[in-house]
Amino acid sequence: MSDVIVFRPKSELNASENLRGFIESCRSKLAVFGANLDFDENVWDITESLALKGHGNKRHRLVFSTLATANDSESSALAEPFLSFAKAFMRYMQGLRPTKVVAFRLAALRALEAALKENGGTPDPTKTDLFVLNRAAQLIAEKYKETTAYRIGGQLELVAAFMFECSLAAVHSPWRNFLKRPSDAVRVGKEFDQRREDMMPSSAALDALPKAFRIATEPGDVLFCSVAATLCAAPDRINEVLLLPSLCEVWQKARPDAEQSYGLRWWPAKGAEPMVKWIVPSMVTVVQEAISKIRALTEESRRIAKWYEENPGKLYLPEECERFRNVDWLSMSDVKEVIGLASKYSSIQCCNKLGLTIAQNGKDKRVRYAEFERAVLGLLPQGFPFLYEAIGLKYSDALFVVRINELHVQRGTYRCMIEPVTINQINTGFGTRARHGFPSIFTRLGFSEPDGSPISVTTHQFRHYLNTLAQAGGMSQLDIAKWSGRKDVRQNAMYDHVTPDQMLRKIRDSVGDDSQMFGPLAEIPKKVLIPRDEFARLRIPTAHTTDLGFCVHDYTMSPCQLHRDCIHCEDLVCVKGDEEKMMRLRQSLEEARELLRKAEDALAVGYAGSDRWLVHHQSTAERLSELCSIMDDPDVPLGAVVQLAPPRGVVRIGDSSRNASPPNERASPPTDLLAGVMASMEG
Repeated sequence: MSDVIVFRPKSELNASENLRGFIESCRSKLAVFGANLDFDENVWDITESLALKGHGNKRHRLVFSTLATANDSESSALAEPFLSFAKAFMRYMQGLRPTKVVAFRLAALRALEAALKENGGTPDPTKTDLFVLNRAAQLIAEKYKETTAYRIGGQLELVAAFMFECSLAAVHSPWRNFLKRPSDAVRVGKEFDQRREDMMPSSAALDALPKAFRIATEPGDVLFCSVAATLCAAPDRINEVLLLPSLCEVWQKARPDAEQSYGLRWWPAKGAEPMVKWIVPSMVTVVQEAISKIRALTEESRRIAKWYEENPGKLYLPEECERFRNVDWLSMSDVKEVIGLASKYSSIQCCNKLGLTIAQNGKDKRVRYAEFERAVLGLLPQGFPFLYEAIGLKYSDALFVVRINELHVQRGTYRCMIEPVTINQINTGFGTRARHGFPSIFTRLGFSEPDGSPISVTTHQFRHYLNTLAQAGGMSQLDIAKWSGRKDVRQNAMYDHVTPDQMLRKIRDSVGDDSQMFGPLAEIPKKVLIPRDEFARLRIPTAHTTDLGFCVHDYTMSPCQLHRDCIHCEDLVCVKGDEEKMMRLRQSLEEARELLRKAEDALAVGYAGSDRWLVHHQSTAERLSELCSIMDDPDVPLGAVVQLAPPRGVVRIGDSSRNASPPNERASPPTDLLAGVMASMEG
């Protein structure tokens, strides 16, 4: 990456002068997005700077268009002087805080320019104030979905912070993004149902894929179905799949006396260490067959890639076409044979597409071999011989390399040229563009949704699907994160789409099972005269998530009587293996111990009421400590449901007598106060 130049505003200059200095500095001194970048152009090609994996030769551009015309084929450019600021900011911030999702950063700038221009305003960045930023955030919320709007709002906050720190605008205090992050804790209602539907493959897709895997015969269909089989076996990102080496399979024994485990070598996309992803035994034969099919389909392409490595500057010719290597001219029939086209007319189209000069020789058309060779060699993928140089993966070693047009049903396959399989090809094969007339494996093989609409599934939906299965099955958060190739277990939450019924079933199934349930609910069914499953439905009619675990309180019977004091409530149950909630438990324990220490200090100096706070914090610390010790106990299995016994002396709404403190134990403050007031009223 180019050297980063940190902009330092000059205190003796006003905002407009500092802005001009910032723009000029970014125009002339920075090399981000390329030293030869034409700063004055309104469309920047940034493909080489982003180097996105799995996109093949697709070009990536920054189009400095307005918010209203961002998606139009003929867009309008941002107005000056905001246009120059937007270009400078994109270049400067990509050097300082690089991102792969540059579209969100540009969208924030578009919204800011639109807010400045409202009501006849001038698009001058120095006029930006808190009202303009608030309006820009509103425009973002109106135009984008909630999740996208939140992320774009974060980029708008970055713009505001930069303008504030560098005194480039009328922003005299920090601005905070008020667009809320979508909650991943709510599991009821239309919003959750819609999010789950959007993130998970449909039942029709999951039913159709195994059948398609068996009956597919066309090269594209075989490859797409095999990719789907691999994605159904492990929660992979598609760009990780497309970077698999041809020799990716691993067989290994955990112990000398154990059976061999089967896995695939991976290079995680988001910073985790290279790893072997082990395949669950039930999917081993499926993945083996899928990898075998892909390897057989792409074997010829790897051989061609190896030939180009060993013969730079020469055109690969199939064995039967070697006779053309020393000729001066190629006829259209010769071009047809070398490329592998269907007709002479296709050869003419191909030569025109390659920009070749076609000479007329009587009735025949022909092209010079040397010119033809140079043009076809120009089709070699960018960065050849490396598919991804950062991990040393060459095309000759890659699993997902094909001949040009080999995955296309109608176009002829180029016998002499290769290309990488791209994310867009996979998603199109899975039906993401079926509604726009692009055929998919489902439409070609006769599968559809129950209502007759085309089946569509994205590669990332399989990752959400497997993560949700792991969550529902009680797999630990650490294992889910490792299995998915994540660096942070907190990222698991975005992939957890367990329904309320699934979560409730997990808790109910643990009731009365002392190997899975720890606490009062493990014992109660032994004392009742109805079946355990019926008792579980009566005792736990509903459940919802909390910061520490799950609440099984029945709100149809009464409201919560211990609001936000879950640790003292018998309706709190926790599931071992949830690392995020375990982290909150430990944090709560540290806070409780600190508050207990402060209460002890207050009691020592004689503060009024400190003794009552001491009792409360002692109870809180003890229960949190007890719960953490159970969770850390290696004898307690992962997925176990833990419930603490109800504490003594807890005051509930309208029920002070039932929960009164036993003799010689101090009552909680609300009970003492209520008793004193009642006594004075009776007197």
